[in-house]
Amino acid sequence: MKKILILAGGYSKEKEISLRTAKSVYSELKKDKSYNIKVVNPDGKFIEVLRRFKPNLVLNLLHGRYGEDGYIQAILESEKVKYTHSGVLSSSLAIDKDLSKRIFIKNNILTPKYLKFSYRNNKNKSKLINSLQKKIGFPLVVKPLNEGSSVNVFICKKKNVLKILKKLNDYGEVLLEKYIPGREIQVAILADKVLGAIELRPKRKFYDYEAKYNPKAKTEHIIPVKLTKKQYRSVTKVALKAHKLLKCRGVSRSDFRFSKNEFYLLETNTQPGMTSLSLVPEIAKFNNITFKNLIKKILRDASTNK
Repeated sequence: MKKILILAGGYSKEKEISLRTAKSVYSELKKDKSYNIKVVNPDGKFIEVLRRFKPNLVLNLLHGRYGEDGYIQAILESEKVKYTHSGVLSSSLAIDKDLSKRIFIKNNILTPKYLKFSYRNNKNKSKLINSLQKKIGFPLVVKPLNEGSSVNVFICKKKNVLKILKKLNDYGEVLLEKYIPGREIQVAILADKVLGAIELRPKRKFYDYEAKYNPKAKTEHIIPVKLTKKQYRSVTKVALKAHKLLKCRGVSRSDFRFSKNEFYLLETNTQPGMTSLSLVPEIAKFNNITFKNLIKKILRDASTNK
């Protein structure tokens, strides 16, 4: 019997999504009697539980800081336990939107213009507005440097950017990014191969937290994506390139804006959600991969990587 320890919950603002993901995955895996499964929240007694249970591998279903930023991965590696998804360096690079964008730019991947804003080096209001207008232009997107699930992401105009920046003051630093209007395309990579793509048409301004996880938001999911073969090859090639540049393992999902026949890579997520509304399971299902088999492929990838 294979012993699997599922990590769920955590301490980030994405805790609820992690718990939903774990519930979906656990419900599927428990049907297979060859697995002995334990679900734990990585609290202060986590290492004690890990050593006592002695899992064959850890299924990391945490989201956000401490879960997909290299922190928990470093603990698992120090305990010499195999685990799913990306490793320490890959996780820390991908979740840091500034560092990952630097890698994208260096490797000729198109990404929106941006700058990192530090509250410690705050300018006076008029100088800040003028600087943002000159360097990025309005509207622009304000987002935390290291959160996922579109937590605290806002599209700002000149008149409300200062209000939003004040609201996110606790982060210390945030990313300010040129807003790219256009179609929202997401591409999933599994085990270093393209799994597929999906287009999202949210009823809201963009595919934010509500659009992702509230069924009442009624975001339209379009699959297959209505792109030419050349366009599809182009966007999936970039997603695979980003996956490999960041040295991702297992599954990743890259988020794009398609505008004026150009694909802008916004970010690459190393631990995409696996809830009933999540995109990777939907893409897998379209490609005749059941949810159960998708999970098994992720587990298999972990068990074949050291």
